[in-house]
Amino acid sequence: MYERKLPIKKLNGIDITFFVIGGKWKRDIIFCLNDGIKRPSEMQRHLSRVGACARVLRQQLRELETYGVIYKIVYTEVPFKVEYYLTELGQDLIPLFDKMNEWGNKYEHQNKTLSGFSDEATVGSLSYRVQ
Repeated sequence: MYERKLPIKKLNGIDITFFVIGGKWKRDIIFCLNDGIKRPSEMQRHLSRVGACARVLRQQLRELETYGVIYKIVYTEVPFKVEYYLTELGQDLIPLFDKMNEWGNKYEHQNKTLSGFSDEATVGSLSYRVQ
């Protein structure tokens, strides 16, 4: 498992929030699970459109589970099945993401510094696209 080499900067709640949701595909995973319980293969299909590989997806799922944002249910019956869903803490992030999306869209319309970026690469999420 990945071991952090630099100390974590925790000056305030914003630092902690960005530490928890910061990562390659964490916001996309949270948006995907906002639609309901998903199996890893379902998430992989959705996230493959934005370039997520299975190894990074597993790592990000593990981290979000460790932080209490998502919960994993393992069914030991045959065939073996795993499902993920958002915890209450994870659901609390959705209004925050909505507000951040609103701010980002406002910024993008007022500032042309982002004009060179493609919609997919800049936003990267499944639910929000730059209008």
